[in-house]
Amino acid sequence: MNVWLRNSILLALMLAASGLAFALRPTQKIAEQGPKVDLETMIPQAFGDWREEQQSATQIVDPQQKAMIDKIYKQTLSRTYVNGEGYRIMLSISYGSDQTDSMQVHKPEVCYPAQGFVLQGKQVGSLKTSQGSIPVTRIFATLGQRSEPVTYWTTVGDRVVASGINKKLIEMSYGLTGKIPDGMLIRISSIDPEAAKAYAMQDRFAAQMLAGLAPEYRQRVAGNLQLN
Repeated sequence: MNVWLRNSILLALMLAASGLAFALRPTQKIAEQGPKVDLETMIPQAFGDWREEQQSATQIVDPQQKAMIDKIYKQTLSRTYVNGEGYRIMLSISYGSDQTDSMQVHKPEVCYPAQGFVLQGKQVGSLKTSQGSIPVTRIFATLGQRSEPVTYWTTVGDRVVASGINKKLIEMSYGLTGKIPDGMLIRISSIDPEAAKAYAMQDRFAAQMLAGLAPEYRQRVAGNLQLN
């Protein structure tokens, strides 16, 4: 085979591969289908025995500087809730309409140390609700005298992701159907030196919050729940 013919074949193969990659490029955003996500209205200000505390002195940790938030997320919601016992829970939800490699959720185990916290522990768990179970991650962060146990989970499209590999596989499965998934990070925390007590309260809070959501919004926040 002469050099000209070999180069021509290689060029043809490269063009074919480029055309196939372009044809398979996801173009349909899930965010543009179904109920529109509006965190302020879809998350109730009161549910179960929890009520939003309008004037709270509790500082909620920012996931990153504002410029980074605006780049990664389309919407964010930060609220503090209090129950009849006076226990406070901080809720932070970040929503991105494009969960591709260039736009990814920022995990608390990254953003907390970036804000000066020391990460004391990390574990995986399962949050059980009346609608099903959610795989969650729990971290324990400290900053001086402030101890903050955190429970969080992330969604890609209509699924909760349990790990980085799981997340990538779900993104690829959407991509093969031509869809660009949206994503959400739901973070629940409280200032409490007793981690076990805090996680139990956070589980109770999350279960009551999900029960108070409309079904179409519940899927957005918690994915397709696995039956207990």
